[in-house]
Amino acid sequence: MAVKEVKFYGHVRQYNEMKADIDANIKKVLESGEYVHGPMNKQFEKEFAEFSGTKYSIPCGNGTDALWLVLMALGVGEGDEVITNANTFFATAEAIWIAGATAVLVDCDPKTKCIDPAKIEAAITRKTRCIMPVHLYGQCCDMPAIKKIADKYKLWVIEDNAQAIDAAGDTFKIGELSDAVATSFIIQKNLGCFGDGGAIVTNNEQINRVTKLLRAHGSPARNVHSFGFNSRLDDIQAGVLSVKLKHIHEGNNRRIEWAKRYTAGLQGIQTCELPYVKPGYRHIFHLYVIDVKNASKRDAMLKWLNDNGVDAKTHYSIAIHQQAGFPWGKGARIVGDLTNADYNAASCISLPMFPELTAEEVDFVIAKVKEMDKVFAK
Repeated sequence: MAVKEVKFYGHVRQYNEMKADIDANIKKVLESGEYVHGPMNKQFEKEFAEFSGTKYSIPCGNGTDALWLVLMALGVGEGDEVITNANTFFATAEAIWIAGATAVLVDCDPKTKCIDPAKIEAAITRKTRCIMPVHLYGQCCDMPAIKKIADKYKLWVIEDNAQAIDAAGDTFKIGELSDAVATSFIIQKNLGCFGDGGAIVTNNEQINRVTKLLRAHGSPARNVHSFGFNSRLDDIQAGVLSVKLKHIHEGNNRRIEWAKRYTAGLQGIQTCELPYVKPGYRHIFHLYVIDVKNASKRDAMLKWLNDNGVDAKTHYSIAIHQQAGFPWGKGARIVGDLTNADYNAASCISLPMFPELTAEEVDFVIAKVKEMDKVFAK
């Protein structure tokens, strides 16, 4: 049957591919009677630490919580500053504000879209405690350069890895050059549950111990409490993730192949720039993002694609510092210009990208983008 439209997400297709194992794990949890911090949660905790190559894994309620729980575990709060980039989801900066610290925004690299290490040092003050790089769209930041700066100024490094589980650099794995990694398991992610969820992975015993207390009302044992919150991954979601984790590398390989097909098919288009993959890096394409060279045409081009069967979207099309809720002053500051971040927000279009795409669907999207290119290149 000829392809007439391509959806952005493939959640149901993925579920159907893994249905027997997912249903079995959900049934196992339901029949166990232990739905929060039960056996399935402990199983996934162990599996995710092994997958990540870290000593500890701390599942929690969502990716935002994962970030601010780490900040609190390290004592980062009022009067402190955390450096991150402006072209990311609002939650990255939001987590800094929840912890009580100030978010310091610097620009991104124009090619990778990740934080530009060359912009970090100028943002460091006596109040700086931490650098929070975001592995954007599935591509790793330049962690060796960031680690070198952090060591020079004795700063913590917390990786926001909501979009790049299973990505890697040419000389490093995510988690090797930082104090902790925070990730999200919301359904849209490469490793997604059937709702919301998150986790922290670390080799730092203090972060492990304190975040486990903070996520559960400060409780080390039944009826014993100190200051804390309620941020727990339930066992049903852990069961779903346990199944999907076994397929994440294969699924990301499929994403990489679809990205190669997109890039080969879209060579030569005039109106858009294609994604850049840093040589030697494993970019796992959480998103396949093209940049409209004339940003004033972006919204019209997106609508054209949507009207012609391609469920394309924008991601972070309003940068953090452009949001109405941006807390200018005590809660945030900007260092240098954010030219690249502003361009990224104004120009980005995300094409459908998920492992369960078919070659026919990818070719349909390619054909429609080429048609769009002819329409708007005039």
